[in-house]
Amino acid sequence: MADQSRSGRNPSAQRRGQGELEAQVLAALRDAPSAVNAGWVQERLGGDLAYTTVITILTRLHAKGAVSRERAGRSFEWTAVADEAGLAALRMRKVLDSESDRAAVLASFVTALSPNDEQVLRDLLAHDSWEGED
Repeated sequence: MADQSRSGRNPSAQRRGQGELEAQVLAALRDAPSAVNAGWVQERLGGDLAYTTVITILTRLHAKGAVSRERAGRSFEWTAVADEAGLAALRMRKVLDSESDRAAVLASFVTALSPNDEQVLRDLLAHDSWEGED
């Protein structure tokens, strides 16, 4: 007990970043058999996270549109709407939405892509353009 802080946590334990926690919560929700409560998510993540931290991450994911929630008594049951790629896309969209010159941001982004990524983007755009035709 000598190397635990007042909070009871091991100070030498690796601290997870918000993005990593969000990805872990989404993975747990995708593995869930149906909509689940925050306690279920906390258990799947190993239980070393405070319940309030799990609620905070779920709430942030909900605000980003990555999870949905339904009232279940006094709490919520949560369901994943996006996967990790979808979550990254939501983050990218948020950054784009926060800038006044969207064209400049997109142009800068595209010019910084590797040739392989640029080709993937071209293929995706070409696929979308013919898929939308009647």
